[in-house]
Amino acid sequence: MNQQSTPIISPVVQPARDSSIGGLLLESGKISPENAERVLRMQKELGMRFGEAAMRLGLITEEDIQQVLARQFDYPYLLQGESKYANELVAAYKPFSQQVEQLRAVRSQLMLRWFARGRKALAVVGINPGDGASLFAANLAIVFSQLGEKTLLVDANLRTPKQQQIFNIQSRQGLSDMLAGRAGHDSIAKIESFVALSVLGAGTLPPNPQELLSRASFAGLGNELEANFDVVLYDTPSFSMGSDALAVAARVGGVLLVARKNHTQVADIHAMQEQMAHSGAEVVGSVLVDF
Repeated sequence: MNQQSTPIISPVVQPARDSSIGGLLLESGKISPENAERVLRMQKELGMRFGEAAMRLGLITEEDIQQVLARQFDYPYLLQGESKYANELVAAYKPFSQQVEQLRAVRSQLMLRWFARGRKALAVVGINPGDGASLFAANLAIVFSQLGEKTLLVDANLRTPKQQQIFNIQSRQGLSDMLAGRAGHDSIAKIESFVALSVLGAGTLPPNPQELLSRASFAGLGNELEANFDVVLYDTPSFSMGSDALAVAARVGGVLLVARKNHTQVADIHAMQEQMAHSGAEVVGSVLVDF
């Protein structure tokens, strides 16, 4: 009886990823291997850290150091001019600024007052067009993802959507196509520059946005999304544009109101709060933006 020889399988060993400051600077192309040797020599001679030596030689900037430190701690951010996303994403480009500290304070309040209660979804609603609610929602989604929460930003503005442009999403299909049964979950775009951020664009602009958002399929889709993500934020049309925001709020249950300093009228805020309460949605909080 002939015996078949047993194949010998040699495992392929992948080299460990170098997460040191020097390794990350090399990987990102901030310094060349030749310059790295210069840095190492200075580091040894003067007994300083790699990053300090590289800065002393004029090879990198303090911003370069901050960026690789953020990558070491899974807290990525971007450099302006080196990314395809909108410059107004301050949470991505200036995560250590006072403006973003305020965003993180809003995030903390929402975690305590809403998401800690077992809720997973929240609608971000402005009073009037131009109040900055879409940009605020985008930045808020980024700071939630920086916390390590698996975050989904849904562009539920089926009239004048903004998120596809803000995040430079190429897919033409999105929420409206999913609600019409013409697209699946592959319409959700993973934002690769961040650890835990995804965006679902508005998709094809429909002739009947309010009817689409009022369908039972919207509630069913919302349940599916909440099963797969820790935080789901909905960017809606402004309140003054019609009843779309009310339809989303009624489904989600919670609203973060965005008002613009010196533009939004107090009477409009009160009117919106009353109508949200009648729809069964809770106004979890409000923010005042100034730009």
